[in-house]
Amino acid sequence: MHPSESSLRTRRFGASTLGNALVLIALMVLAYLLLRWQAEPVRWLAPERARLLWAAGLATAYAGFVGGIAWVRARRARAQALPRASADGAHDWLVAFASQTGHAEFLARRSWQTLADSGVGADIRMLGTLDASALARYHQVLFVVSTTGEGDAPDTAARFVRVVLGASAALPGLRYGVLALGDRQYERFCSFGHRLDHWLRHAGAEPMFDLVEVDDGDPGALRHWQHHLGLLAGHTELPDWSAPSYRPWRLSERAQLNPGSVGGPAFHVALTPENAADLQWQAGDIAEIGPRNGEADVAAWLLAANQDGTATVDANGEADTLAALLRRSRLPDATAMQALAPQAVADALQSLPHREYSIASLPADGGLQLLVRQMRQPDGRLGSGSGWLTAHAGVGERIDLRIRANPSFHAPADARPMILIGNGTGIAGLRALLKTRAAAGHTRNWLLFGERSAAHDYHYRDELEAWLRDGAIERIDLAFSRDGSERVYVQQRLREHSARVREWLDGGAAVYVCGSLEGMAPAVDAVLREIVGLEALEAMALDGRYRRDVY
Repeated sequence: MHPSESSLRTRRFGASTLGNALVLIALMVLAYLLLRWQAEPVRWLAPERARLLWAAGLATAYAGFVGGIAWVRARRARAQALPRASADGAHDWLVAFASQTGHAEFLARRSWQTLADSGVGADIRMLGTLDASALARYHQVLFVVSTTGEGDAPDTAARFVRVVLGASAALPGLRYGVLALGDRQYERFCSFGHRLDHWLRHAGAEPMFDLVEVDDGDPGALRHWQHHLGLLAGHTELPDWSAPSYRPWRLSERAQLNPGSVGGPAFHVALTPENAADLQWQAGDIAEIGPRNGEADVAAWLLAANQDGTATVDANGEADTLAALLRRSRLPDATAMQALAPQAVADALQSLPHREYSIASLPADGGLQLLVRQMRQPDGRLGSGSGWLTAHAGVGERIDLRIRANPSFHAPADARPMILIGNGTGIAGLRALLKTRAAAGHTRNWLLFGERSAAHDYHYRDELEAWLRDGAIERIDLAFSRDGSERVYVQQRLREHSARVREWLDGGAAVYVCGSLEGMAPAVDAVLREIVGLEALEAMALDGRYRRDVY
């Protein structure tokens, strides 16, 4: 349970009062002993014993006085180190919060700390203290806002709603993200977050990613928000705020799909659960993977740190070897660990954060399939998630996996037309949606897909073209950027067919976008605005007809 504002205030008051009381008691004891020093020796003790007792009391009182002062100073120093509201807009980044019970403020401060831990300086402000001119001083703003009552803003944001949201603004240079907190038991779920997002879009601000909804503190949604924070800060190795409860799966297949491509290697990865009951998800849901470091990387680290990987250590109450614990932990600076005992090393380790992948299959396929791009870190090592799935894990090895429901990207329940737009490994999520549509007999599907080369990067080509022949897909338009004399991207194909897009949308079509957050997704969004207009596109989003899974 996250602390409320009242409980935070209570703890601060209690801590301050306790520190002051310690100092006061120490002073009273000191004064008493000084007075007694001038009086007769205690009659039931010998004079020498009494003097020793007084001396010990004086020393204890003095130590208590000094300790109390030090304790209060330490409390003040810790308080000064916490994120505080800034009034000068000294940074390019801002974290703004609107909180009714303290939960949104708590998450805003955790977000601020995540940025700080990644080396990104940011200000943190209460939303009610801001206006459009204050927001315009920043380049990136993260909003963490709750909804209270029947869709209302928190009380602290009343001024912002009245003065700022009630007027137009121009924020063309602002990039933003919104974490909206709410409870689905209420009809107007996350209403204030959506209203804020709507106002920002109308002001010309650019979303860095789609609004993240959190239903009653859902830890999966919060991990998704933290995933975005890591990507934005360029530091994706930060530990999860709350660890996923993984289930055991096995790596059953792995094959590179694009040998010879100028792009990064892309792998088909198939997983099967140890318990068949775990074969439950819908198209659009997300696989959260618990990654592992490679054995060679761990061996090299142990050598550099002068540590014994076979040493037994306690890991959250369970015995394990240091090497096994290192495989699922962030590898710290080896030189700083050279003089430590194995258990001290274990105590200093942080778990590797989860990695998210769009699911490319349905439970009816008998397993969970992913399309994973192999990524490399700046030092040349493979990324923790992609490296684990595409190289380090052997076929048959256990994979920790949790499925996160993503209802905002589930297929329409009816037979309305669908326009599916994606690039790169984004075809994975679109493939699962097309499988769902084909199984339901809903055939009005139009796929627009972009990659580098048709010869190497046309993922799932045989399957897609079979669906086209069989009528499960009505139309496919492709954009391969490296095949012609000029580079062509999927958003250009969308613009070329703008008249047909409008026809489909007039017929009630839903648009689903999956793929790159940078480049493709905002470019597609811009073209859709050209075709139907900003207000119509926003209305589609509110109606569930414009959905995105971008990363």
